[in-house]
Amino acid sequence: MKRIRIIITVLILSILLGGVLYINPLLPIITGYAAKNLSSGLFVANRTQESMEATDLNFSFIRFVKNSVDTRSKSVRSRFLWHTSHTTFVNGYGSILVNDYPVNDIQARPYPVVPVLPEQPDTIAWPMGNLIADTIPSGVDMQKLNLAVEQAFADTIPYKGTFAVMVVYRGQPVAEKYAEGLGPENRFLSWSMAKSFTNALTGILAKEGRLDIYAPAHVEEWQSDERRSISIHNLMQMNSGLKWNEDYGNSSDVNNMLHKEGDMARFASSKPLEYPPGSVFEYSSGSTNIVSYLLRRAIGNDAEYYAFPREKLFNKIGMRSAVFEVDASGTFVGASYLYASLRDYARFGLLYLNNGNWLGEQILPKNWVEYTTTEATGSDGIYGAFFWLNKAGTDYPDVPRDMYSCNGHDGQFIYIIPSKELVIVRTGFSQKDEFDQNGFVAAIVDAIQ
Repeated sequence: MKRIRIIITVLILSILLGGVLYINPLLPIITGYAAKNLSSGLFVANRTQESMEATDLNFSFIRFVKNSVDTRSKSVRSRFLWHTSHTTFVNGYGSILVNDYPVNDIQARPYPVVPVLPEQPDTIAWPMGNLIADTIPSGVDMQKLNLAVEQAFADTIPYKGTFAVMVVYRGQPVAEKYAEGLGPENRFLSWSMAKSFTNALTGILAKEGRLDIYAPAHVEEWQSDERRSISIHNLMQMNSGLKWNEDYGNSSDVNNMLHKEGDMARFASSKPLEYPPGSVFEYSSGSTNIVSYLLRRAIGNDAEYYAFPREKLFNKIGMRSAVFEVDASGTFVGASYLYASLRDYARFGLLYLNNGNWLGEQILPKNWVEYTTTEATGSDGIYGAFFWLNKAGTDYPDVPRDMYSCNGHDGQFIYIIPSKELVIVRTGFSQKDEFDQNGFVAAIVDAIQ
């Protein structure tokens, strides 16, 4: 009997030890995810804590995190078991997961207060403002269109978790709908749609002659090995060759980068070379954060770098709401953390639909959209340069092949379809297989004669 008790005790202790060894590296990811997303949801997106915890944070271990909100300092502390993560807030630059950086150092950086465009957007005509014409362009079957939009809000699979939808046809908004409790005043998290905004900022710097995307990227720790030949072009096409794991369900590279690392670009650039640059397509949020760091380096002045998105992109195209968040090191999280209103995401789609021209001003290089939508080496027609493509029709068999898109985690999309003169925006919280992307877009395309 004593021997049996010893065996049982050893088994129980082994199970407990195994559980601790499994959960311990995940704890900063669990609490970091909760703290960062809740903080930005409250203080950037204009959401409520109840809404965030009932929807965006209601899954896996995240639902068991205890969150404490300080509205005065606009900070959040999130605790699960023996680990706590916390955020700080910088006006205009969002909520920042502190990690290993002192809060005072984060707050002390030269974040300029860059004025947005003049207010009163409701008196300014679309697309620079929100005064939207009542007339609908010819060629739209409004009955079909409204049915397609309504269907996207059916809170059952395969249309679960939609927050907002907007359809713009021939430059004119023709449909706009929000889930209950949300509206035009809310900002929505981009997740990986932010990569496409990093594409735009890269193009603007290239247009100004301050960046050569085909030259070897100057990352200091790469200069002594084969990584020194990696270019921004390789990074944008996701074929840099750097080893990377983009699995969101475990202690992966992307989860460690977003929730444990204060300097995300440094973490990503430290990865070893797995394939020759330019040869193998491997989707990597780390690659985009490296590019964001390289933009900071090319600009060479932090005050100018922080002002750059607002002055050179957002203000130019009427994106009054946009907030591009930074990491603890001060680099924009170019892969994942941009917040904007539904209408502002539609404006960004229009910029690309119009080949980078905005009301007569060429914001992007004239050939930039063509470059962006050129198939990345090794991608089999599904990816260009920080944009997804439909050349192969793999995920969107019922949608025109010229469609390209900004795609974000959990169901964020900006679809651009030149042949139909369409921009479609959908935001939401839909985990894997909960939203029928192909059916959604195809139904809207079918409403266009």
